[in-house]
Amino acid sequence: MIQSIRDLIAARAAEHGDLPFLVFDDDGRSVTYSDLARETERVGRIVTHAGVAKGEAVAILLANTPEFVFTYLGVMCAGAVANPVNCQLTSREIQYVLEHSQAKVLFASYEFVDRVAAVRDRLPKLELVVFVDGESEAPKGTVSFSRALDCARGSTASPVPIESDDAAMIIYTSGTTGHPKGVVLTHRNLLRDARDLTKWFGFAPDVRMGCVLPLFHVNGEVVTTITPLYFGGSVVLFKKFHSSRFWHAVHEHRIQVVSVVPTILYMLIHQSHVDPKLDVSSARFFICGAAPLPVELQKQFEAKFGIPIVEGYGLSETTCYSSMNPLDGRRKLGSVGLPIGNEMRIVDDDGSDCAPGTLGEIVIRGENVMRGYFGMEQATADAMRGGWFHSGDLGMRDADGFFYCVDRKKDMIIRGGYKIYPREIDEILHTHPRVLDAATIGVPNPVYGEEVKSFIVVRPGTNVDRQEILDYCHENLAHFKCPKNVVFVDEIPKGPTGKPLKRVLREIG
Repeated sequence: MIQSIRDLIAARAAEHGDLPFLVFDDDGRSVTYSDLARETERVGRIVTHAGVAKGEAVAILLANTPEFVFTYLGVMCAGAVANPVNCQLTSREIQYVLEHSQAKVLFASYEFVDRVAAVRDRLPKLELVVFVDGESEAPKGTVSFSRALDCARGSTASPVPIESDDAAMIIYTSGTTGHPKGVVLTHRNLLRDARDLTKWFGFAPDVRMGCVLPLFHVNGEVVTTITPLYFGGSVVLFKKFHSSRFWHAVHEHRIQVVSVVPTILYMLIHQSHVDPKLDVSSARFFICGAAPLPVELQKQFEAKFGIPIVEGYGLSETTCYSSMNPLDGRRKLGSVGLPIGNEMRIVDDDGSDCAPGTLGEIVIRGENVMRGYFGMEQATADAMRGGWFHSGDLGMRDADGFFYCVDRKKDMIIRGGYKIYPREIDEILHTHPRVLDAATIGVPNPVYGEEVKSFIVVRPGTNVDRQEILDYCHENLAHFKCPKNVVFVDEIPKGPTGKPLKRVLREIG
């Protein structure tokens, strides 16, 4: 019986050993299922030798490369908890994630060496830093992968037992406190979501998926890594998405399914065309999620390329997808579809079911729902009221049972599929010596869905210009979180409790 990611890899290696599991588009590397089993075992050996106990976190700061896949899966196979870190975070933000997860080991790429070096001495619980690429020499206080493996070769520790309800990964997402929250997902969560996606779409071993989304995002990890592993298929991995290269890759690798965000669809419509010499008929459909999909964008894409888009809905807390549109004639544009393998409801503020067509909060229950937030018992209890995960998203259900995500109760901004919490930006802005007050909102953007806009009140008797504010943000925040628009105002409109009135801000030019 398959109860863990380790069981899954062993089973697939036995069944499909010499068949390709992963092809890296950037350099053409091909990884078979046997290769995957061997590479994950090597990672697991390093983790075990480093003294990481079952359930302890191992951080991963890697771009989309085969090494990410080996490390991510290998950590879980060792019984440890994989902690993927957003590669776009600044050193300060990386430090917070590693401190909070209490990571004992960090696997990183040399391209992030400066950010790692900046925080290495501030993380006393981080016992080992392994650079997975480059030569045998590693920066002071770190070790190369080859050296770490050499040190672990003599390890005779037996594999730890792994149960389905053991923690498999911690993925950080923004929360209502303004600080990222670590979502703890179990082996059961990961396997269940992969199984439900496989069953929903009828995936079989001959299906090849394309992974263009970041692997540090739950979508890249679950939909285009663990799901093809589950059904014994293969995946073409892109280090970065390039619209000019995409259709050539579909032609070359015979890609059938791709998981995207609306921004990618926009870029393909406006920045690419299919060369008549290319055969892209292998492309069956695209899965779209992570941000609201405008119906007009969906229509434009399907009209131009003739490839259907299936929109779905989910969160990190629900192991990515909880609902999905069907591929058949029941598909409804503008809807996020029907529940897949879990229960979904629309409830009012009292927790009672809303009638069809009535707006309420989306709540979810099932084996894909997280164990909880790491180290945050109260936040977990608040989110799991009555045994249902409360998404904080407003939606409705129609008479046919299809769900619609209408708005967000929280003030989350979703820019190109990345979730951004305004309070985190506001807190940085408030640390600027010439900023008296600040408030941030999301505003519509045709390319990214939403863009970040900040309103600032300058301290009396001082001056600051837009560029100085932007430079300050880029020094302290990941690029995708930084405001693109800055508006100076005399005061931030606020309600009786002192909360900024975001609806009023949206009316300000």
